[in-house]
Amino acid sequence: MSKYYNPGRSRNIFDAESDEPFKLSRSKIELFLNCPRCFYLDRRSGIGRPPGFPFNLNSAVDLLLKKEFDIHRASSKTHPLMKAFGLDLIPFSHPMMDEWRENFKGVQYFYEPANLILTGAVDDIWVDKKGVLYIVDYKSTSKDEEVNLDADWQIGYKNQMEFYQWLMRRNGFEVSNIGYFVYCNGRRDAKAFDAKLEFNIKIIPYEGSDGWVEKTILAAKECLMLEQEPMADPECDYCNYRRAVIDKENDSVNKRVVGRSLIHKNKTRVKADPSGAAKKIKPKKVKIQSQLI
Repeated sequence: MSKYYNPGRSRNIFDAESDEPFKLSRSKIELFLNCPRCFYLDRRSGIGRPPGFPFNLNSAVDLLLKKEFDIHRASSKTHPLMKAFGLDLIPFSHPMMDEWRENFKGVQYFYEPANLILTGAVDDIWVDKKGVLYIVDYKSTSKDEEVNLDADWQIGYKNQMEFYQWLMRRNGFEVSNIGYFVYCNGRRDAKAFDAKLEFNIKIIPYEGSDGWVEKTILAAKECLMLEQEPMADPECDYCNYRRAVIDKENDSVNKRVVGRSLIHKNKTRVKADPSGAAKKIKPKKVKIQSQLI
C-alpha cells in the first residue's frame, strides 16, 4: 500500500449516534459541494479520494509571501504591493494569527444547529484604519496570459474566500465583503533559468457573499446522517472512474460465466453400451457460479 494513501482510514470518521461535535474543514465542505457521495465515503467510511501530488513550488511561494508580509505586520506598515494597487491597508496583527494560518487548526467555529466545528486555515488577513478585516488568499501559477478569476473551475477559489469571511464573522470580527487574491504568475519569457523564478504579482479584488455557507453546512450534516451513501454526482471524475471499473469487471465476469457454460453444454460423454456400441449422452446442465476476485 502506498504510504501516501490509506483507503481504510479509521480516524476522523463521523458517528451518527455520537453527541460529540464533529470537525469539518473548509476543504471537506468543498468536497461536499463537488460530490456528496465522495464526501460521504470520506467522512463516514474512511475512504477518501486518492491525493494528488503536492504542489511544492506553490507551497514555497505561499510560505515566502507569509514571511514577507509578516515583516510589515510586525512594524504595522503597508506593504509596497498594497501601495502599488492603491490599498490603504496593513497586515492584521493578532495573537491567533499563526494558529489561524496553520493547517489542521485554522480559524474555528462551533456551529450549534449542525453540531459541527467548522475550520479553515487562512493565508492572510489585512485591516483598514476602521478595524475592518479583509480576507486574503495567495495563489500562484505560470501561464502566458494575464491571471484572473474568470474560469469555471475557480469557483472553488471564491467559495474558499467566502467561507473564510463567514468563519471570521462568526468569531466576532467585522469583515468586508471584499477580499483579495495575491496572484503570482511565474514568468516564462526570461532568457534563462539561472536558478531563479521571477513572478508578476497582481492583487485581484473579489466581492464575496457567504449566504450559501450555513445552508451548505446543514445539507452536509444531513448527508452525514444518511444510512447509505447518496447518488454520485454525474460530473464527478472519481465516481465515473469507479463506475467504469465496476462495469468493466462485471462485463469480464459475465463473459467468463458464459464461456464456461458453453463449454459444459457442448461437451459430450461417451458411455459403454452392453451391445458394444458407444452412445452419446447429453450432458447435464451445470450451474456455474463465478466469484469476482
